[in-house]
Amino acid sequence: MWIFKFISAITTRALFILVSLMGIWRVTWVKNDPIYWLLTILFLPLVVEMIITLKSRKGQDYKWFSPAIFLFLISIIPSIWILELNHQEDSIAQCKNFDSWQNLSNVSSRNETNGNLTSQSYLKSVNQVFKTICPNVWILGLHQSALLLVIVGRWLLPLGGGVTRDELSQLLIVFVGTAADILEFTSETLSDVKDNNPQLVYIILAVWTWSMLQFPLHVAVGNAEQDADGEEGPSEASLWAKHSANIWSIVGALFIQDGPFLVVRLTVMTYFQTFHQMILFFTIKNSLVVTLNLYRLVVICMDSRSGAGRGSAIPIV
Repeated sequence: MWIFKFISAITTRALFILVSLMGIWRVTWVKNDPIYWLLTILFLPLVVEMIITLKSRKGQDYKWFSPAIFLFLISIIPSIWILELNHQEDSIAQCKNFDSWQNLSNVSSRNETNGNLTSQSYLKSVNQVFKTICPNVWILGLHQSALLLVIVGRWLLPLGGGVTRDELSQLLIVFVGTAADILEFTSETLSDVKDNNPQLVYIILAVWTWSMLQFPLHVAVGNAEQDADGEEGPSEASLWAKHSANIWSIVGALFIQDGPFLVVRLTVMTYFQTFHQMILFFTIKNSLVVTLNLYRLVVICMDSRSGAGRGSAIPIV
């Protein structure tokens, strides 16, 4: 069993480094400056963490926090920032999007027609193919790869002490919904504001970075069983002891994801006068999530107070 954990721990971190390396390669290729290879220094903490985890914990992850996922985000987020800002400044007049099977086949067939060339000529032809692909395709691919790898990587990482498979499955389901919301936020909102206000791009990327940092945290579902048991415990148990998982989930929605997303979208709609059907829908969605979480918090507080009142009542003899 320990061999499987050992292989899973190394494989997951190797995938983290591979995807981050692809991002750094793309930055170096776009900027045409080899100095950006220095971003590979960000791999060093991940390698050190892997060695420490394998040696001291035999590959097992921690219960409440995943250093491997956090260090992976630290290594890939700078590359995405650089690519997004460079794409905001520069534009290619003619490029190919992967929005149809025909465009994808045209790119691949263009590369296959040069199969009888020398290795040097072949590299030039590959480089030419890369130039015809739109920058937003590369950026979107990095966004998607990072989000998918966070989910798959958390699944592959050996379970930390006290984490059950049921809790892991709940966490992965939460991650899938969170990743879909974050991807929609970056892809749709950035496309709305790039031509209107470059400064707002920094704000959107900052909010995106802030929302990505919730993936290393596992507190939202990590103590679901404790909350369930707390309802049967003594009535004087604190609100935090009984509903900590629910409170963490509400805090995440209000201050890490849906709350900031709502503020940004309202700013785009009102101040920058950008309006279309999709941004209206997701603004309503974010406002509903924020409202329902506030309502949920009120209900939890009222139930806890009423339960404490019943528990402290003096029995009539």
